[in-house]
Amino acid sequence: MSVDKNYQQGLIFAVCAYIMWGVAPAYFKLISDVSATEILVHRVLWSFVFVCLIILLTNSWHKVQHVFKQTKKLPLLLITACLIAANWLLFIWAINNDHMLDASLGYYINPLFNVLLGTVFLGEKLRKFQWLAVLLAGIGVLAEIISFGEIPWVSLALATSFGIYGLLRKLIKVDAISGLFIETLFLLPVALFYISFFDVPSLDFSHNELSMTLLLVAAGVVTTLPLLAFSAAAIRIPLSTLGFIQYIGPSLMLLLAVFAYGEVFEPAKGITFAFIWLALVVYSIDGYKNRAKLIS
Repeated sequence: MSVDKNYQQGLIFAVCAYIMWGVAPAYFKLISDVSATEILVHRVLWSFVFVCLIILLTNSWHKVQHVFKQTKKLPLLLITACLIAANWLLFIWAINNDHMLDASLGYYINPLFNVLLGTVFLGEKLRKFQWLAVLLAGIGVLAEIISFGEIPWVSLALATSFGIYGLLRKLIKVDAISGLFIETLFLLPVALFYISFFDVPSLDFSHNELSMTLLLVAAGVVTTLPLLAFSAAAIRIPLSTLGFIQYIGPSLMLLLAVFAYGEVFEPAKGITFAFIWLALVVYSIDGYKNRAKLIS
């Protein structure tokens, strides 16, 4: 596969991933009567089942076996499993406790953190206008942070956990399906332990309405598809590029929070939104011009 086609596929995977993540809060609002911990258990259980089905249908067990033979990668996958589980739990809690705007801010901060990780650990270099885009986005995020009057720990924890997760998945260089299978496999014993020692009423499907049962089972699809798309994108495009595409997700969350769920949109949030989209415009124009130079 050519480098150009590989890059284009990475962009498509990234856009799909962040659109799915951007509208995911609407799903979690539908099951908000279930506790965040229980929803996390369902995400682990049904994601594991869904990934197993994908592996069976695509006959990809040989890829999983190949990863298990690379024993040095398994401890890193255990770390990414813990990071994504923590990110899932905090995200669910934020959505179902009317902190969707905090979650949105966290995923606005995350691309800046990705740029930092990419430049420090991967040696990725940004051009002048790309740095200008980073500066504009940083100003927008700073305006949002100042408006809180305190450290937005939910936002920062979401940004940090997912940023490090993305960096490690890029460094590990494991295909998306095998990586997610092993991550959920590592988390499965913890989920089963929780089920064994704590009351989990949402797992008693005989007492649930059919609609709720289907929604809980769908946690596997809602969890797996964007993660697979993200993992596929992370190994194809620079982390800094991936970071800026990520603004699609929090922008959709912001719109949902304000227009669908009635969270208060303060003036500082309008400033943030304006600066971030201006940063996207600058970054996109620079990318287009630089790509045109490479082609010519």
